[in-house]
Amino acid sequence: MEKYLTTFSDQIIAYTPKIIGAIVILVLGLWAIRIVRMVLRKLMESRKVDISVSKFIQDLVKWGLQIMLFIVVISKLGIPTTSFIAVIGAAGLAVGMALQGSLANFAGGVLIIIFKPFKVGDYVKAQGIFGTVEEITIFTTKLSTDNNQMAIIPNGKLSNDNVINYSVHEHRKEMMDIGIGYDDDIKKAKEVLLDLAMKHPKTVKDGEGRPGPKVVVKELGDSSVILQLQYWTKTGDFWATRWFMLEEIKNTLDKEGINIPYPQQDIYIKDMPNKANA
Repeated sequence: MEKYLTTFSDQIIAYTPKIIGAIVILVLGLWAIRIVRMVLRKLMESRKVDISVSKFIQDLVKWGLQIMLFIVVISKLGIPTTSFIAVIGAAGLAVGMALQGSLANFAGGVLIIIFKPFKVGDYVKAQGIFGTVEEITIFTTKLSTDNNQMAIIPNGKLSNDNVINYSVHEHRKEMMDIGIGYDDDIKKAKEVLLDLAMKHPKTVKDGEGRPGPKVVVKELGDSSVILQLQYWTKTGDFWATRWFMLEEIKNTLDKEGINIPYPQQDIYIKDMPNKANA
């Protein structure tokens, strides 16, 4: 027993400097990584690098440096790094096969950063979700929805599916369908709708970089004549203008005696001869 205790104490004495050295390296390394990230962030801010690109690069640098620090620490403890790296490589291959979805998300994040279909602050529709892009990370993108919920979408799906970005262009076009009765005056209805759009301060007029408002007959529906009001607004004014126009169109058409019909069917009842009385 004495022999084992002596051997054990000798091993502790022999490994204590290595353990202390590894702890010191770990603490200093984590501190250095934090400093590097801070310097990198300030450098990118000074160069006005897009915030989504900046965050993505910072995450990559952080993970890379932490892996390097881990290898240095285990090397200080006396563990052969060559064989250990080989084990890590084999384990990484196995984990990679098991986590193909995560690798796809990582690749999707890289594609999003390179091609920039959207950036932080853009209003988009992705995977059936409307929201403002809050953050683009290595694996996921976070959207703040209209009702202030956080939607987290894997980057793999975003990079391989349709994404509508509503914030790319300065102006946005509205094409609003309004039905009027077949007995109503089409010309008068067009004039009323056009006048509403022309008077609104947020709609783009002719000569302001986009065509001015116009009204066309879109189709002859089953229950109504479908007019289409077309106008442009600045992207930031789109929804407020649309909501205002919807209300004003209803109120104004009512005042002008123009009917907005709802879907209806005419049913005809035909008397059939009574065979019993024939």
